[in-house]
Amino acid sequence: MPDDVRKLIPSMTVLLARPEVTSLIEWFGPDIVRMKLLHAIERLRSNLSREVSSESEAIQESPCTGGLTPNRSPNNSPATKQDAEKLVTEWLVNDMDRTLLDAPRKVINATGVLLHTGLGRAPLAEAAQNAIMDAAGACLLEIDPESGERSYRGFQVDELLKALTGCQDSLIVNNNAGATLLLLQALCQGREVLISRSQLVEIGGSFRLPEIFKTAGVELREVGTTNRTHLRDYATAINERTAAILRVHASNFRIIGFTAEPSSYELAQLARARGLWMFDDIGSGQLLPNPLLKSFEEPDFRASIDDGADLVLGSGDKLLGGPQAGIIIGRASLMEVLRQHPLARCLRIDKLSLAALHATLLIHARGTVADELPLYQMLHTDVTTLNQRAESIIDGLGTLRNVRLQIVPSIAEVGGGSCAARQIPSVAISLHSTEITATALARKLRMSVPAIWGRIEADAVLLDLRSVLPQNDSLLIETAKWVFNGQFGKRDL
Repeated sequence: MPDDVRKLIPSMTVLLARPEVTSLIEWFGPDIVRMKLLHAIERLRSNLSREVSSESEAIQESPCTGGLTPNRSPNNSPATKQDAEKLVTEWLVNDMDRTLLDAPRKVINATGVLLHTGLGRAPLAEAAQNAIMDAAGACLLEIDPESGERSYRGFQVDELLKALTGCQDSLIVNNNAGATLLLLQALCQGREVLISRSQLVEIGGSFRLPEIFKTAGVELREVGTTNRTHLRDYATAINERTAAILRVHASNFRIIGFTAEPSSYELAQLARARGLWMFDDIGSGQLLPNPLLKSFEEPDFRASIDDGADLVLGSGDKLLGGPQAGIIIGRASLMEVLRQHPLARCLRIDKLSLAALHATLLIHARGTVADELPLYQMLHTDVTTLNQRAESIIDGLGTLRNVRLQIVPSIAEVGGGSCAARQIPSVAISLHSTEITATALARKLRMSVPAIWGRIEADAVLLDLRSVLPQNDSLLIETAKWVFNGQFGKRDL
């Protein structure tokens, strides 16, 4: 690099003294700011060394600074050292803005997927949110308040689960995949477990059941075929090395047509007759039969216990409507083995999720699910009400610059590995821009504060109101106005 060009590169000392940088250090701390600043300096050095200023990339519009520097492509080689300092500082500010925008911040879920895995699955009830705040400091976690003696984590929800499901005992871990691994390793390591070929599932994040078996040191024994598995297939496969029968609910797909599968009751009866255990992974975690979900044919904890399963496991953040958790219920003798296994400590639930789970189970116990749990509020809302909300939102938005608004029918889904391929009638607001593509329009909404997350259909962005909580309607209006009236990004994060 020529000396005259090298001289344009600002020093770290000079940059750290700039007011914009010192302000960032006060907010983020020195370490990450220095790291990002080094990246920005290296970016400038790379651009200068290539001497292709005309082809340098432009600074992306910052959601927090409001746009580009006038009359200059931000990556053009600067003419003076002062220009270089300003350019590197702009890059740094943009990068730090993105750090804030990448935080686990509030999102208005307008995708039409009620339990969106990428957006946190079940929204928590107000009581669960309050419980998290109450448990955020010192809280009753592993101590019995009456005796003052140490207890196990999760004893707080044990009586509730016994009363609601009829189980003998329970154990709570961090998620259902962890529950599966713990169960297999603690009870079946070195032996075989029978499972239907139709249930060898892969769920989000490339979680594959055969890999969990391998990790747990358990031999997976497939029975039946992809579409039809009979009770006799299980019975024929049983041998002296068989430890259990595992049934896994196909939470995120459905096999329809010429199909057959034994019930949990039939599998439990066979297991008991042959001296085996029967484990039922219901996946989506419905606690009790719910009339609203009857047509969706989702299994539930209570029915599986009644059918005779030795252990039943499922998720807390799906149809239960609570936080992420792996819930295991069933026989007390088996639960004690699980509780004493070293892996149980590695997979234990954290105090905030446990507090939220306790509050959520209390809602189920009170029978106020439809009134208090956001998931069931969204499911209960009729199309007429959604249409009325859509009209009110459009009235509130008024005229948006270069964006056409229209109310359209939509199809929502439960999502999150629950009620696969079951469609729910819904209503959406269609946004079509005459200036930018639907992809760019969706990005502007996602990068807003709070983020508005829709979906793209037919070159338009749809905001499906089935998955938007009514209390967020006014916030959606306010945020969309900021985005489309040219004030995008000027709000406080």
